[in-house]
Amino acid sequence: MRFALSLLLSVSCAVQASELPGIPPFIDEMVAKHQFKRDELEQVFAHAQHRPAIIEAISRPSTARPWPEYRASFVNRQRIKLGLEFWHKYRATLRRAEKKYGVPQEIVVALIGVETIYGRNAGNYRVLDALTTLAFDYPRRADFFRSELEQYLLLARDQQFDLLDIRGSYAGAMGVPQFMPSSYRKYAVDFNGNHTIDLLREDRDAIGSVANYLLGYGWIAKEGVTVRAEVAGTLPADIKTPRTLVDWAAQGVTAKLAQDKPLRLLEFTVGEGKEYWLAQNNFEVITRYNNSDYYAMSVFQLAEELRAARAVGGKRGGGKKVSGKKK
Repeated sequence: MRFALSLLLSVSCAVQASELPGIPPFIDEMVAKHQFKRDELEQVFAHAQHRPAIIEAISRPSTARPWPEYRASFVNRQRIKLGLEFWHKYRATLRRAEKKYGVPQEIVVALIGVETIYGRNAGNYRVLDALTTLAFDYPRRADFFRSELEQYLLLARDQQFDLLDIRGSYAGAMGVPQFMPSSYRKYAVDFNGNHTIDLLREDRDAIGSVANYLLGYGWIAKEGVTVRAEVAGTLPADIKTPRTLVDWAAQGVTAKLAQDKPLRLLEFTVGEGKEYWLAQNNFEVITRYNNSDYYAMSVFQLAEELRAARAVGGKRGGGKKVSGKKK
């Protein structure tokens, strides 16, 4: 494992993280559990930076915005245009991923578009700083981020990349598909056949890895994601409790769907009214990527826009045609 020990602290708003409570015992654990060299880890954390801006960012989730505003950030002309271009460029890879993992091509394209605009916005925080800050100064989810920091150290050793060089989101997600370190180690695949797994630069690896991730969390091939529902009357207070279509019908909720599995009712405020959907298994799988109904619905609706635009506009020219639409 290589460490960039020559990298100096240079950001005035950040401070050294080495004094944060919890780092010395964490180093002890990594040495005992995974046989890391103590002096190397001590030098690494001496160069890690505690960033209050990361705490501020994670404390202001984008899902706090109204649904129409949130949706417009992801389902828009730019992502449709770039998504169609991405789909055309990697159409053979996407077909192969769909065949192998059972995840529709448009879902993979949409998810990568929502995450990083096809690699254009993969994050500017050093992953080491993000995970260290959250592991030792964010009590609400400290255990989760401490585990991800452990996985990041292991990933760096596996991949032989520089711990102090990798950048990602404020939560420590990395690369084209924004995988957390644990997901990188578990679900990332070499999908371009070059005997290297690289989600930071290789779009084909990202495509296969996203599909593998969704399958790993239970994606059901040839099953839908979510369907619009009509509501008549007053809804029960516990609309989040999954019910069968028969049970929902007894509550005045109907949908054009033929299945007997329990479904969760989704409610979105649109203008002066409400919009209702029934979430199928694959919708819940998308929330495993980001635990937000807004997020999963944005992925689904961007996928639907991409699929429709590709069908109407053709593989290459569709992007130009759709970009002129008013969304």
